[in-house]
Amino acid sequence: MALIYIVIDIFRDQSLNGWLKAVWIVFLVFLPWLTGLVYLIARGRGMAERSARKQVEYETHTAEEYRQISFASPSEEIAKAQALRDQGVISDGEFEAIKAKALGSKF
Repeated sequence: MALIYIVIDIFRDQSLNGWLKAVWIVFLVFLPWLTGLVYLIARGRGMAERSARKQVEYETHTAEEYRQISFASPSEEIAKAQALRDQGVISDGEFEAIKAKALGSKF
């Protein structure tokens, strides 16, 4: 698992150029334990910082996704569902399910 995390960190690190990344990968393939140990000693602190920074980015990205997916307002969603029901696109049961979801209750 440590070797996998090291490979992920190598590609995550913006300060390493492509050639240095290639050198680390080559050494990891041919001398995995020694290279892994050297990498953790030499770049372990930066590895932890990059991992923590990426975790914050993931959480921020996830929160933004939830905001985009979530309902704009319950009244708007119910109005849209009502229009779809009036057009015959959805059934009365589907309308009630959408309405219950928009109002936050379980159906």
